Amino acid sequence: MFIAMNRFKVRKGSEDEFQAVWMNREVKLRTEPGFVEFHLLKGPENEDHTLFASHTVWASEDHFIAWTKGEAFKEAHRSAPSRAPLYIGGPQFEGFRVVQTVGREETEAA
Repeated sequence: MFIAMNRFKVRKGSEDEFQAVWMNREVKLRTEPGFVEFHLLKGPENEDHTLFASHTVWASEDHFIAWTKGEAFKEAHRSAPSRAPLYIGGPQFEGFRVVQTVGREETEAA
């Protein structure tokens, strides 16, 4: 599995608008090969921003890379520049290969 995360430093006072952008968008990820799940995470509040992260789980890094090269990715990110005033700096991408998963019943190899 592969986890793709983007961190956003959302300006104080813009949190509701930032969340609304995500909550009201058309979600097309469900039809993408290898897509597992998506989470929008709200983190700690700081003096000038609140930390948010988009967290997407993929069956493999190859599935994620294929999505980033496709038309659905371009369409999903087309309006991103217009949202830039909501956060400080650009999103910070972090990608992780899963090396261990622990479920409720047993430990599974990645």
